[in-house]
Amino acid sequence: MKTLIFLLEKEFHQIFRNAIILRMIILMPVIQLIVLPLAADFEIKDIKLVVVDQDRSSYARDLINKITSSGYFKLVDCIISTEQGLEYIESDEADVVLEVPPRFERDLIRERQQEVYLYINAINGTKANVGGAYLSQVIHDFNGEIRAEWRPLPSQRSSPKIEIVSNNWFNPLLNYRVFMVPGILVLLVTMIGSFMTALNIVKEKEVGTIEQINVTPIKRHHFVLGKLIPFWVIGMFVFSIGLLIVARFLYGIVPVGNLLLLYGYLALYLVAILGVGLLVSTYSQTQQQSMSLVFFIMMIFILMSGLFSSLESMPPWAQVMARVNPVTYFIEVMRMVVMKGSEFKHISSHFLVMIGFALLSNFWAVFNYRKTN
Repeated sequence: MKTLIFLLEKEFHQIFRNAIILRMIILMPVIQLIVLPLAADFEIKDIKLVVVDQDRSSYARDLINKITSSGYFKLVDCIISTEQGLEYIESDEADVVLEVPPRFERDLIRERQQEVYLYINAINGTKANVGGAYLSQVIHDFNGEIRAEWRPLPSQRSSPKIEIVSNNWFNPLLNYRVFMVPGILVLLVTMIGSFMTALNIVKEKEVGTIEQINVTPIKRHHFVLGKLIPFWVIGMFVFSIGLLIVARFLYGIVPVGNLLLLYGYLALYLVAILGVGLLVSTYSQTQQQSMSLVFFIMMIFILMSGLFSSLESMPPWAQVMARVNPVTYFIEVMRMVVMKGSEFKHISSHFLVMIGFALLSNFWAVFNYRKTN
């Protein structure tokens, strides 16, 4: 026990002695948590729209006004030539071109039907799909308003109508920041724990102190714990700043669930992810090697975590990889506890999985360290 306390004193002394590294560990995640949720917004706005209005009627003007007032479209130009509208798409000055044909209002009144045409710039597939869906919905709503105006007329038969009212649970306003901040906080804690822990033991190798430690009576697991515990404490501290200060006061995110439950899972998660960093350090001889290997692992963890795309939309092989990714489970726990107020019974399986990750990564790190040093 005294040996472990001595090692912890040594590690904390080294961390606090390097003021620049300490500031980076604390300030960089806070700055990233402030900036990233503002940029990581899945909602697409300011879609560049060109209208080819060949009718110039009151109905055409009402349709254009309804589209531009929706808040999703930015009207670039209103012209009468279809060829000129397509040139806007070819020059990437327009995302969507809406063509209102001649006699739009007259045929709509006389024939009770009419068509409009959409030309969508599909280079950006996501923006094309979302922009087309937004515009189709606005046109559908406009059609419903016209039908409502005509309904009182004797010639217009009344028809039954089903009205759908949506009620969003857990995130009523569909605020993407509420959805993204917990996941981004998980990634920041993960990167701090894995990078700093991986570099720590490798630094001992480069300086040459690892040989001196190996000839002392210090036990291997004491040495590993001495490297793990300081960054475990730092990870808990950084997480607290992000959740209780930045998320609460900047984004107004207040966890609905039990904080003790959340911190209990965080403590277990940090053990697992710090074990990954320790494992990387046992396979690396230089800090450059360890940084490259950790970067490779973190990119897979991040992209396969379900933060930026749902797990259900991934192909089967990717879903399998996501389920052996510890980041996936912590992001799910964060969202369930913070947004839904889930209790232990709802995430008990996540605890079991993370215990397995923690045991695997740390025992592997201890075994490999004994084998190679």
